[in-house]
Amino acid sequence: MAQSSQELRTRIKSVNSTRKITKAMEMIANAKLLKQRYKMECNREYAQRLQDTCDEIVAKNPGVESRFTKPVHGNTKMTIIFCSDLGLCGGYNANVMKFARENLNPEDPCFLIGTALTRQLKEEGFNLINEEPMSSDKATFLSIKEAVRKGVDLYEKGEISCLQLIYTRFVNTMTFRSDIDILLPCNIAPTEAMKEELAKSEEGEHIETLFEPDPETILNQLIPMMIDNVAFADWMESTTAEQGSRRVAMKTATDNADELSQSLLLEYNKVRQANITQEITEIVGGSAAV
Repeated sequence: MAQSSQELRTRIKSVNSTRKITKAMEMIANAKLLKQRYKMECNREYAQRLQDTCDEIVAKNPGVESRFTKPVHGNTKMTIIFCSDLGLCGGYNANVMKFARENLNPEDPCFLIGTALTRQLKEEGFNLINEEPMSSDKATFLSIKEAVRKGVDLYEKGEISCLQLIYTRFVNTMTFRSDIDILLPCNIAPTEAMKEELAKSEEGEHIETLFEPDPETILNQLIPMMIDNVAFADWMESTTAEQGSRRVAMKTATDNADELSQSLLLEYNKVRQANITQEITEIVGGSAAV
């Protein structure tokens, strides 16, 4: 059904107003993406240092054991889930929900950080152990550490056999994938670089490292610090992916608005030209009748 020029003008004005909003949201998301990505990359050095220290202890003390590396019998797993607080971020939350649905047992305890999936998880029967979901935008290292501590306590009591978290991995500014990270039991193995260092030490280039009071005690203290930092790093990666996904979604919406505006403008010009032609035809017809 053909639209009048007035209706087309109204639609063009509405589309242009929407475009201004989506463009502004794209710029805000891009600024937040750059800021969050910088924080994420700055944290990597500290996380890598913790991992290297644990690897060194295990590599230089083959018989060392920790209560965090011993598996617990059972099939119950506790999962920390990261999602966003707000929408308008493309398929970010939908992908997290789909991944949780495919990989989790709804009866196992879940700790949700982010409010966007609260209703959907409850409707699908997931066992949320936090009554009030923690805000993702207001989360801090201490609040995430508190969530991890709940899982560690349950693991040490033998009530769960695994502590894991679901987050969104930031591949690049256009690609984000939901993934799972196992926190406990902690799987520590010497890296290739560590193995090469040990090989050199056997050939005579020996750098002795003394662990006080003993490797096992240090490992039991370092592993909780490491998994706290892993959880925090995964949260930062998730929030970076959230802003990246929102930027892509808003850019797509802005591009679609531009395309729709051009299409409506072309239709408006056609209607306007048809009205002008009709008016000229009526004037010429009236003159000929006189």
